[in-house]
Amino acid sequence: MASQAVKIIDGGKLIIPAAFRRKLGIEVGDTVIIELDEDGLHVRSLTSAVRLAQTIVGTFRPDDAPGENALSQNSANDPHQETEHD
Repeated sequence: MASQAVKIIDGGKLIIPAAFRRKLGIEVGDTVIIELDEDGLHVRSLTSAVRLAQTIVGTFRPDDAPGENALSQNSANDPHQETEHD
């Protein structure tokens, strides 16, 4: 993994080196996603973050979700559900 020492400037701004921005496909004015975890700070391009989210969502199979029948059964048993009165 490539690394380079950079300084934090006034206002907490971090300059991402041009070579890193090119590698990530980040241009001036782009939005990036930053994540903080136990390993440190991670910067992703918005495109990369969306692609990751799509991959995660894609791991869920539609047959794992409750069917329409299960949802309507839960509604019938919900005491907070409004009922029609004649």
